[in-house]
Amino acid sequence: MLGLSSLLGQSDSIINVHEDLIMIKISERVWVHRSYTTLMKYGRIYSNGMLYVVDGECMLFDTPMFEELTEILLNWIEEDMGWTIKGVVVNHFHVDCLGGLRLLHERGVPSYAMEKTIELAKEDGVSVPRVGVKTQSSIRLKGRRIQLYYPGEAHTVDNMVAYLPKEKVLFGGCMVKSIGAGKGNLADANVEAWSATIAKVKAEFPKAIWVIPGHGEFGGQDLLDFTIEMFAQASD
Repeated sequence: MLGLSSLLGQSDSIINVHEDLIMIKISERVWVHRSYTTLMKYGRIYSNGMLYVVDGECMLFDTPMFEELTEILLNWIEEDMGWTIKGVVVNHFHVDCLGGLRLLHERGVPSYAMEKTIELAKEDGVSVPRVGVKTQSSIRLKGRRIQLYYPGEAHTVDNMVAYLPKEKVLFGGCMVKSIGAGKGNLADANVEAWSATIAKVKAEFPKAIWVIPGHGEFGGQDLLDFTIEMFAQASD
């Protein structure tokens, strides 16, 4: 498995779309979209989303936090790359997952999320995903399976993960911590359940090679182990 340092050495693996948006190609069909913003509490941070591309059609996983960067991302996908967006999967109800959802709806793109995410988005007064999914569900892109799985409460009560079995890529979102990261935003978290929830993810997807967190560097199964250990004391 190539680390980010190796990917950076490949000219076609990193694309600077905008000063606050880069695309990182981690395999033939999978990209990470990384968008930057500055928050008073945390300073300059970046959020990760994912893009799965099969034969000119793609599935988006989370949007950038703001509509401006989401518009830039969508234009890069559709105009620069010539791909058709077939859907967007929302990891949980926070703005770093669905801040640009309205723009996708304007383009007629279907959006998928847990029923609880839909409920919480309505309460929050933000853009609401339109297709509710069950605890274990599958959608398809050009015949390729995308597994959606809700393992339990962690970063939020509604956070789910997405797994691409053909690619062995797991998009964990904000419930998964990058190596060396802190606990981050705990405003809607269940810290007591967090370790057990990640343990379920690890057991469900033991073949995952790439693990992508909501913030910080992606890696392998070690991110799951790191996250389990981080919150283990809270569950004792």
